[in-house]
Amino acid sequence: MKSPANIQLIGNEVAIVWEDGAESYFPMEDLRAASPSAANIGERDILGNQYGGDGPKKFPGVTVLGWEIVGNYAIRFDFSDGHKTGLFSYDFLRQLAERH
Repeated sequence: MKSPANIQLIGNEVAIVWEDGAESYFPMEDLRAASPSAANIGERDILGNQYGGDGPKKFPGVTVLGWEIVGNYAIRFDFSDGHKTGLFSYDFLRQLAERH
């Protein structure tokens, strides 16, 4: 798993340069929509029942105000709408970048 070497907010995007030299750019609204938090995508109980995850899917005008590195595996972004519970693993961010 490659770690970020540099993270910057550039305009309405989050730019990440990875240890291997790869660069990823994420529109802030798209990053908010992709948050892997239970509040955003819901969670399942032991019986497989889905709870939550029925919130808005578009986040017009939402920006990233800051971020925090969590351990050696994830980034937690602080969004302008108050959301800050999603942990974006490095692997998840790399996969998200490949999809865009």
